[in-house]
Amino acid sequence: MVPKTTREHILSLHGHVTGLKKDISNIKTNHLKHMCAEIKGLGGKVEKIYWVLLAMVGAVALQLMDKFIL
Repeated sequence: MVPKTTREHILSLHGHVTGLKKDISNIKTNHLKHMCAEIKGLGGKVEKIYWVLLAMVGAVALQLMDKFIL
């Protein structure tokens, strides 16, 4: 249905704006909270991987220093 008068256009636009507000609030309340929780969970896992890599590099460096010194 195509709006014919200015009033109908305004009401149509108001309906679109209301729908967009509902969609935005849905995204904020549902999707962003889940994403935030998942990102925080990944941060801990990545930090553990960094520590493991750092420990491995340190162990290799100590072994190389031991070979060169002795």
